[in-house]
Amino acid sequence: MVSQQAAILRPETMVEEFKKNGVTHVVTIPDSETNYLYELMEVQEWLDVVPVSREGEAWGTALGLNIAGKVPVVLVQNTGMLESGDSIRGMAIDAGFPLVMIIGYRGWNRRGIITDSVAKYTEPFLTAFGINYYLVEQNEDGDRISVAFEEARATSKPVAILVGDEYHGFNR
Repeated sequence: MVSQQAAILRPETMVEEFKKNGVTHVVTIPDSETNYLYELMEVQEWLDVVPVSREGEAWGTALGLNIAGKVPVVLVQNTGMLESGDSIRGMAIDAGFPLVMIIGYRGWNRRGIITDSVAKYTEPFLTAFGINYYLVEQNEDGDRISVAFEEARATSKPVAILVGDEYHGFNR
C-alpha cells in the first residue's frame, strides 16, 4: 500500500522535472496554495522565479523570455488561465513557441464530484484552444511533465500540465 506522503505530488518532483528539461524561468503569481513550491524554486541557483501581478501578463512575459533564448514555464491556477484566455491565444498559441503551462486544477476531484464550477470549464477550455494536457496528480505522475516538454518542443505549441491534487504537497 502506498503511503499518503508518497501518493501526493511533491514540489521536489516538479523542480527536478524543471531542471531535467532545462527550465530557466517560472512565470507565476505567488499564492498560498503553492507556498512551499515557491520557496523551493526561489533557492534554486539555476532557476529564476518571475512574479507577475495578473495571469494575463504571464504569457507575454514567457514569450519574451523564449525570444531571449530562455526556457520559461507558466505556473497559474485554472481560474487565472480562464481569465487570461486572450493572452494565451495571442502570446502562446499564435506566437507558436513551445511552452509548458502548469495549471493548478482547482475544484477537480478524482471521484468526479465537482462542486467548483472552474473545474467543469478547465478541460473544455483547453480543448477549445487546441491545447493538449496531462493530468499530474501524484508523485508517480511526475514524468508526464517531461512528456509535456517533449511534445511542446516537437509541436512549437503550448502543452498543459493539470495539477490535480490541489497542491496538497506544496504546503507546509
